[in-house]
Amino acid sequence: MKQSLFLRRALTVAALCAAPLLGGATAQAQYPERPLRIVVPFTPGGGTDIVARQLAKELGTDLGQTVVVENRPGGSTIIGTDNVAKSAPDGYTLLMATFAHAVNPAIQDKLPYDTDRAFAPVALIGKSPNILVVAAKSRYRSVADLLADARANPGKLTFGSYGNGTSAHLAGELFKRQGKLDILHVPYKGAGPAINDLIGGQIDMIFSTSASVSGQIKNGQLRALAVTTRDRSPLYPDVPTVAEAGLPDYYVDSWYGVFAPAGTPAAIVERLNQGIRAAAAKPDFRGALELEGLVPEVGDAAQLGAYVEAEEKRWAEIVRAGNLKAAP
Repeated sequence: MKQSLFLRRALTVAALCAAPLLGGATAQAQYPERPLRIVVPFTPGGGTDIVARQLAKELGTDLGQTVVVENRPGGSTIIGTDNVAKSAPDGYTLLMATFAHAVNPAIQDKLPYDTDRAFAPVALIGKSPNILVVAAKSRYRSVADLLADARANPGKLTFGSYGNGTSAHLAGELFKRQGKLDILHVPYKGAGPAINDLIGGQIDMIFSTSASVSGQIKNGQLRALAVTTRDRSPLYPDVPTVAEAGLPDYYVDSWYGVFAPAGTPAAIVERLNQGIRAAAAKPDFRGALELEGLVPEVGDAAQLGAYVEAEEKRWAEIVRAGNLKAAP
C-alpha cells in the first residue's frame, strides 16, 4: 500500500513538472482557441475592406473561430499597420496589407515600426492592375496618343491620383520616368473627387485601381487605354498593357497580402497560410477578388516576403529619383 501511494505521488509530481513544458505545445496545437481579427488600415466599404471581410468569413469557417475585421484608417495606412506591429505575436491579429505597405518605407520621413522586421509574411492574396483611364470625351484614344502629346507639349498634361504615395500616384510617376515625360501630378483626397474631375475634363488621365473605375468604364463615362500589369487582365482582355502600348519595361501591380506580427510561431503562420489557401479556393471568395479586379495568387509565406522585399527596393528607387514625399 505504501509503495502504491508513493508511486502515485511520484507520478503526480512528474505530471506537474511536465505541465509547463507541455503547455506551449498544447496551446499551439489547439490554435485557434479564440476569435481572430484582421486589421484593415482603410475606412469601411473600400476594396481592401470588401476583400478582408470575405476572407474573414471563409477563414473563420476553416479555422472554426470567428474572424472579425477591424478598420483602423489614417496616416496612409500607418495607423492600422502600427497597431498590428505592436500586437502580440500569437496568431490572433493579422494585417491586410496593400501596395502602400511596400512604398511607405521610402516615401514617409519616419515610420513608428520597421517594415522589414516588425512583420511575418503569411500569404499573398492576389494582384490586380491599375488602369490608365481618360474621360470618354477625351481626344486620347491610345497610349501612343498620350505619349505623342506629352512629348510635344511638356508640362501641359496632368494626371490625377488618390493622394501622394498611392498606387495611382506611383504608377503615374513611373510612366513619366520611363516615357521621359513632363506631366503634372494632381493629388486628390480620395478616388471620388479625382474621378469626377477626370470625367469633367479638369485633368487628363488617372492610373486608377480597377475597383474605383470599373463602373464608369462599363457605363461609358471613362475610356480604358491600358492596364499596368505585365499581362493583360482577364477582366479587360481587349485592353493592352502599357508595355504593349509603348513603354516595354513598364509594369505596376496593386496587391493584397496578409501579415502577422514578427515572432508569430512558424506553425501558426503555416496554419493561417493553409486557411487562406482554402479560402482562395472557395467560389464566393474568388468572386469577391474578381469584382475588385484581382487575380488570385496565393502562395506560401516566403513568396509574399520575397515579393514585398522586391517591391520595396523597386519603389524606393522611383521615390528617390522623383524626390517624392508623402502628403503633410
